[in-house]
Amino acid sequence: MRSRHPVRLVLFAAGSILAVAHRAAALDTHRADVAGFIERVAARDSFDPRRLRAILAAARIQPAILAAMARPAEKTLSWRRYRPIFLNEQRIQEGVDFWVAHRRELARSSARTGVAPQYLVAILGVETYYGRLTGQYRVLDALATLAFDSAPRSRFFRVQLEQFLLLARAQHINPLTALGSYAGAMGAPQFMPSSYRRYGLDATADAHVDLWSNWPDIFDSVGYFLREHGWQTGRPVLRRARVAAGRTPPAAGTDLGAPMSVAALRAEGVRIDGAPGPRHRAWLIAADGRNGPEWRVGFANFHAITHYNHSPLYAMAVHDLAVAIKRRVLSLRTAP
Repeated sequence: MRSRHPVRLVLFAAGSILAVAHRAAALDTHRADVAGFIERVAARDSFDPRRLRAILAAARIQPAILAAMARPAEKTLSWRRYRPIFLNEQRIQEGVDFWVAHRRELARSSARTGVAPQYLVAILGVETYYGRLTGQYRVLDALATLAFDSAPRSRFFRVQLEQFLLLARAQHINPLTALGSYAGAMGAPQFMPSSYRRYGLDATADAHVDLWSNWPDIFDSVGYFLREHGWQTGRPVLRRARVAAGRTPPAAGTDLGAPMSVAALRAEGVRIDGAPGPRHRAWLIAADGRNGPEWRVGFANFHAITHYNHSPLYAMAVHDLAVAIKRRVLSLRTAP
């Protein structure tokens, strides 16, 4: 918000990270690209260039961040290995406890944004274990490393670095101490700086958007993000499907491509459990299950979740966790 690059689980041994951490070096503010960034941001955003230079001089280039960015779990794991990371007893039960503890705030946020409470909870569960694990890297270090020492996406991260500086100024966040993910995502919902500024909501009207500890702000912001990316209240997210023997529909895959209509998928031999009307947009997904492909079809709400993270694996994990948490919460309500 996902921001698009929230905390992602990366399977590195602790020893590997420690081995490269000692090589962190101060960002050289005399480099042409860094000096140019300071000049542009100072002029565009009315910053004191001396203040900017002092902040960036405190940044440390972290090789561990570059290593983590190279191996996100969504790109390296199959669905069989990815799903158990998020669908396990501890995460489900903590999600239930979290929902019960915050049921009133969740109900209000759901009513305001139209996003069902279980999805607000599940996104926070996948992202940060319900706000417990919000990242151990300084946001400044993460964004500076990726902005100036990561060629593939340096332009994107320079924008995020500028947005972080603006956010810190507006929200009175100390840019030298704020912690987040290795990609610079922040708070319980792991919003990137641009998403924090655009989708962060002040639900408690205290003139401050706190996505680390203010749960009404957090819930409203996650719901608003999803709504702005196409969430449709009361509509399905994901359904199981069956594909006729010998048929491999052209839309099948583990990456989201162009959608098809429900009617078009049916014409290709796909049978969808509980599908909406024939004109609804749908994405067919072939996940790697224990006994071969697991066919699923995502709808507009599934697509909205992928704006948080482009991976269908991520969106499927959020959905499955949401379903598991809701089922258990409902069982508590009906227990004698």
